[in-house]
Amino acid sequence: MSTKRRKHKRNGAAVVEFAIVSPIFFLLIVSSLEFGRLNVIRHTADQAAYEAARAAMVPGATANEATQAANSMLAVVGARGAQIAVNPPVLGPDDTQINVTIDVPLSQNGWITPRFTKNAVIHAVSRLRAERAGK
Repeated sequence: MSTKRRKHKRNGAAVVEFAIVSPIFFLLIVSSLEFGRLNVIRHTADQAAYEAARAAMVPGATANEATQAANSMLAVVGARGAQIAVNPPVLGPDDTQINVTIDVPLSQNGWITPRFTKNAVIHAVSRLRAERAGK
C-alpha cells in the first residue's frame, strides 16, 4: 500500500522537471544550429573569396567574373547581403596581385544572433598573384 501512495505523489514531478529542463535544452539545441550555420557561412565566404581570386587571376578575366563566382558560391548556403570587393576593380595586364574581400553581415544571416551582433560581419580576404604579370 505504501508503494501506491508514493507513486501517486510523484505524478506531477515529471511535468515539473520537464518544465524546468526543456527551455535550457531547447536553447542549447537552437544555439548549436545557429552557430553551426554561421560557421558554414564563414567557411563558404573564405572559399568564395579564394575562388573569386582564382577566377580573376587568369589572363583576360574581369572583376565582374570574380564577383559572379563569389556570388554563386555564397548563394549555395543562402548568405544574404554580402559585399564583394575586387581590387583592382579593372584588371589589366600589368596587375601583379588580385585581392578579393567579402563581408557578410550577421544581422541578415542569423536567426538569433542579429539581436546580439547588429554590426558584426564575417570578413574573408583572399590575395593571389596574377598569372598575367610577367614583364
